[in-house]
Amino acid sequence: VYRGKLPDGQLIAIKRSKQGSMQGGLEFKTEIELLSRVHHKNLVGLVGFCFEKGERMLVYEFIPNGTLSEALYGIKGVQLDWSRRLKIALDSARGLAYLHDHADPPIIHRDVKSTNILLDERMTAKVADFGLSLLVSDSEEGQFCTNVKGTLGYLDPEYYMTQQLTAKSDVYSFGVVLLELIVAQPPIHKQKYIVREVKTALDMGDQTYCGLKDVMDPVLQKTGDLRGFARFLKLALQCVEDLGTDRPSMNTIVREIEVIMQDNGIRTGMSSTSSSFSIDSRTMMAAPKYPYSNASTSSTAFDMDSRAFEYSGKFPSEGSLKNRGT
Repeated sequence: VYRGKLPDGQLIAIKRSKQGSMQGGLEFKTEIELLSRVHHKNLVGLVGFCFEKGERMLVYEFIPNGTLSEALYGIKGVQLDWSRRLKIALDSARGLAYLHDHADPPIIHRDVKSTNILLDERMTAKVADFGLSLLVSDSEEGQFCTNVKGTLGYLDPEYYMTQQLTAKSDVYSFGVVLLELIVAQPPIHKQKYIVREVKTALDMGDQTYCGLKDVMDPVLQKTGDLRGFARFLKLALQCVEDLGTDRPSMNTIVREIEVIMQDNGIRTGMSSTSSSFSIDSRTMMAAPKYPYSNASTSSTAFDMDSRAFEYSGKFPSEGSLKNRGT
């Protein structure tokens, strides 16, 4: 990614695809198609693109404060207090709710993670990187079979095991981001998985930290009043339920975060989320193991075609993939 400036002085970010990369070419076309359809203050805007002489470049609005992960992990030298984290959660949720419920047709992001949430000069969060996203046509009724793609640590286990992608797969990934806002560690850290670690430490009898004092970000402990913390944590855990049907919708998540912020005396702005492919279908011959059963070493981008899933060793170890058609 390169930084540039247009003749009118506007700063831009230029994303250049690898030459000759088939996957990069597909993701490039996907981003152009999707970003030309959507316009929302919590989605990174596409300024233009270049597609000639073997060059593929996307030109975005420049977002100066980097990614949420950089802010959380101290890379940017920014300390996020509780109210700012709530606002970032709300901004991101509104962007995703727009994709799910107000884009026409609806869009499933498929790679929600803290590195794909950018922070502008006012620390407003914007969801970015639509290279793996999919349009949901009416005939698919919000669910379809597709080869599994995403990022380890954020990947919905139900989507992995069934290959049935729904908007609730984004909800799971977003739930992991909400837990990151509390813990300020990658979803896989020192061979431990964030969802399991939080559930293990959970103690709702602890009215201040809900049992998470030893695992949560020390910066949060120093910011004073964590009003709404238990409610926020409960929401995050609802998002990472094993079954998609047990998870809330993104619109429900938006409303819940708004209530938490209002209880904290924080202005939420407008509550509305609206604003002015081919699919490689595959099926499992035998269901793989639950993906987060063991510790893992790192969070990396994942494609089922790689046949390796490092949470529990090499996957699918008890089955294989069979191409079902186009």
